[in-house]
Amino acid sequence: MTNQVLSSNVIRTTRTALGGSTAMARQRRRVLLIGVLCAAALAVLTTIALTTGEVAMSAPTALRAVIGLGDQGDVYIVQEFRAPRVVAGLIAGAGLAVAGAVLQRLFRNPLASPDVMGVTGGASFGSVLVLALGAGQTLIPLGALGGGLLAAVLLGTLGWRSGLSVTRLVLVGLAVQAGLAAAVNLMVVRFPRELAGQAMQWTTGSLYGRTWLEVEGAAIASALVLVVLFLRYRTLEVLDLGDDSAGTLGISVSGARLTLLLTTVALAALAAALTGPVSFVALAVPHLVRLLAGRPTVGTMAVTGLAGATLLVGCDLIVQHVLPINGLPVGVVTATVGAPWLLILMLRESSPVQRRTA
Repeated sequence: MTNQVLSSNVIRTTRTALGGSTAMARQRRRVLLIGVLCAAALAVLTTIALTTGEVAMSAPTALRAVIGLGDQGDVYIVQEFRAPRVVAGLIAGAGLAVAGAVLQRLFRNPLASPDVMGVTGGASFGSVLVLALGAGQTLIPLGALGGGLLAAVLLGTLGWRSGLSVTRLVLVGLAVQAGLAAAVNLMVVRFPRELAGQAMQWTTGSLYGRTWLEVEGAAIASALVLVVLFLRYRTLEVLDLGDDSAGTLGISVSGARLTLLLTTVALAALAAALTGPVSFVALAVPHLVRLLAGRPTVGTMAVTGLAGATLLVGCDLIVQHVLPINGLPVGVVTATVGAPWLLILMLRESSPVQRRTA
């Protein structure tokens, strides 16, 4: 009898292990498939962005122009206008999406994202302040980073006290975002006329007029921050187990959370330094990736970055070539898509069923 019990336990354990490994393998294949599809979509959207406009050109012509070959007029159009805009969309979309995914896991709440919690509003405030003080374009990323950290400090001071729910923290973040947006609008109104148009993108979010000088600085800084986040991914996984479990495993919970939070704020601020406050990319994309790819892994975080870049570049193409209104900021499109998503999430968070199952 004892041998039979032992044998059944061994069989049950083996089946559980095999089932778990099968599920993990299935998820890896799903993540790989979604990543390939996002990369293919991104390649198609990038090609369309480089070839369409007032001066249409073929894909081979545009790709040659990217590396400086072909007609000099085509090279100038692609390298000075189209390529920086596309690369800015790639960097900002990926940065916002990854930042949103990390914040949602840190706060264990689907409503947490840089734009909802005031970080992108702070980055916009810092960027416009740099312009208002007459500093050069090269200092805009530093201004955005400082503004994002300011928003994080305000959020912590006003809302991060013991006993407050994360939903209330998000509401405080929305208030911080609104206040900083009002400060940006005030500075824009007080700008000289020649600077007001340059600063207007920081009120709604836009990829218009990006230059290689801005893009290169943000690209290098964002790449470094992303490397730090991926190197700290194991810490994020341990924090997912809960503060008590993480503490027993030797993790300084408060220090780890603060490090990840500051790194995430820096990533979102650098994205906002390129685009202004583009809404809801950071909120919606992590949810869609989890819905399609399953539980968070390092692979799903990479796919989240790809999906964010794809979404922002696609929305920018809609702004440029589909909608009949010229000069419409890309933030208007992302906000139109994302506002219903935020409403649905808030209704789910406040529903009695959701609270009982939480």
